[in-house]
Amino acid sequence: MIAVVPVRRGELPSGAEEAVAEAGGRVLVAGEGARRAASSLSSCLGARPAPPRATAGDEPPKPDQVRYCELGTFQPGRWGPGLARLVAGEDVVLLPASPDGRDLAPRLAAALGRPLLAGALAVSPQRVDLVRLDGRLIEEHLPTGPFVATLLPGSRSVPSGGGPPDALQDLEVGELALDLGDERDARLVEIVDADPAAVDLAEAERVVAGGAGLKGDGAFELLAELGRCLQASVGATRVVTDAGLVAHERQIGTTGVSISPRCYLAFGISGAAQHLGGIGDPAHVVAANLDAGCPMMAMADLALVTDAAELVAALLELLEARG
Repeated sequence: MIAVVPVRRGELPSGAEEAVAEAGGRVLVAGEGARRAASSLSSCLGARPAPPRATAGDEPPKPDQVRYCELGTFQPGRWGPGLARLVAGEDVVLLPASPDGRDLAPRLAAALGRPLLAGALAVSPQRVDLVRLDGRLIEEHLPTGPFVATLLPGSRSVPSGGGPPDALQDLEVGELALDLGDERDARLVEIVDADPAAVDLAEAERVVAGGAGLKGDGAFELLAELGRCLQASVGATRVVTDAGLVAHERQIGTTGVSISPRCYLAFGISGAAQHLGGIGDPAHVVAANLDAGCPMMAMADLALVTDAAELVAALLELLEARG
């Protein structure tokens, strides 16, 4: 099994490290800035220094190795057949279910002549668990041959700061040359930045969320405005979505959307187990609550004992004053 991770501008997509871990440390990083992305991935997994550059005739990555292909701007139509040649010997090809991963996966599957098992919670050569009906149903598949799959971000935890698992400690980083030939793709006209208010919570780098402690008329409208100012997506706890204050697709937790942001701001959220189980492992957590001893405050890097609604209003006033 091998993970294929498409990248843009040297940045790993959401779910990349999880896909690599699920594949046992075998990965092919492809795209613009693939070398930088592969190095950042390998450093978090404990890679050794890079060996000399590989040639086009080299075999696909061996166990416990990171390989990368510099392919320029993301063009899944062109990449599919070329990458398929590199991973044709792998029974299972796994991609993160990031936007680009979801775009490339069916093209890889078509080029390899294999079925695509999309939206997996867990993947192994013998069994694939697929998430259906917005997480309300898990389908168990028992593959009878090679396949391509996508793994949902937030499906598994990847150690950070405490060292990688034993299976991922002996990685090497090296380059594979890939000639895409005359393969054609759609012409790129423009890249438009995503609207944080509309982006899928599971893909958001920054998230602001409100809970039952965010009280007052218009409190969640102010939270949405704060999200726009901070270029962050807006989420909420189950009690808030059940009350109709925020759309259900914005519910964060094990019974809602699993997220994995770099920065998470929690306003008036006490931190129920199902909510904490759905926020992954953000690099930075800020929490505001009147209860200094609640679980959300305990896990925060910055915990503010204050009225959440008043803090949201004060932050907006400060941001607007700064223009």
